Amino acid sequence: MVVKVLGEFVWHSHADSDDFFLVLKGEIDIELRDRTITLGVGEMFVVPAGVAHRPVAREEAHLMLIEPKGTPNTGNRETAATKVRI
Repeated sequence: MVVKVLGEFVWHSHADSDDFFLVLKGEIDIELRDRTITLGVGEMFVVPAGVAHRPVAREEAHLMLIEPKGTPNTGNRETAATKVRI
């Protein structure tokens, strides 16, 4: 799925699946508990299953996310942020 992001997302993890980020436009930080990964256009990073992380985009960024269909964006259906189609 392709998404537009801006600002700080909540700390979360996905117990059963990796989280794949590919930057299509802009720049994004993937904050992990022990370090921050900064990604620019054309760069990708995979957060392993079970690893807490928080994406942060200081300016609007466009990302391709690859995850199993139906995966809640916070890893938890009860706390998942609403997806807005544009």
